[in-house]
Amino acid sequence: MGYQLEAVIAGDELLRTASREVPGARVARLHQGLSLMPMTDEVFDAVTDGSTEQILGFWRLPGGFDGLLAQWSTAGPVAYVEAEYFGGAGEQRAVVWAKGVLTLGPVDDATSEGLSSAVSPISQALRRLGAGRAPGTDEFETVGLNRHRDNEGWLSSSTG
Repeated sequence: MGYQLEAVIAGDELLRTASREVPGARVARLHQGLSLMPMTDEVFDAVTDGSTEQILGFWRLPGGFDGLLAQWSTAGPVAYVEAEYFGGAGEQRAVVWAKGVLTLGPVDDATSEGLSSAVSPISQALRRLGAGRAPGTDEFETVGLNRHRDNEGWLSSSTG
C-alpha cells in the first residue's frame, strides 16, 4: 500500500483564515493545534500564476503559490510538504516560511541522509511549526499524518 501527500500545514487558526481566500480549499485538523490543506487540482488551479517550472523542486507546488505562502507566514510559520511512498520506497520534501521568508529548506531525503527517521524532512518542518513528538514516535506520527494514506483521505475528514 502506498502513501502520498501534497499539502500545506500550519497552525489551525492561521490556515483556516488564510485558506478562505482559496477557492475549493478544505482544511483537516491534525494534533497539536495544526491543520492541513491538501493540494487538490482545484486549489492548484486557484493559486497558480500559470508558470510551469517546478518551484523549489516540488512536484505539485504551483508557480506563484510560494509567494502567497510567504505572505501567510507573516501570521505564523507555514509549511508545504510532499511525500510519496510505495512498498517502503519513496521520498519526502518540505519547506517552511516564517515572518514572510523561507526559514527551512527545501529539505528532502537526500539532504537528510545519515539522520534518523525522527528528523525526516516533514518532521523537521513540523518541528518548525512547534510540533513535538511522543515517546517512541516522530512528529509525523504524533501530529497524526499517518491517519490517511492520500489526499482523498484527508479531504474526507476536512471542512470547507
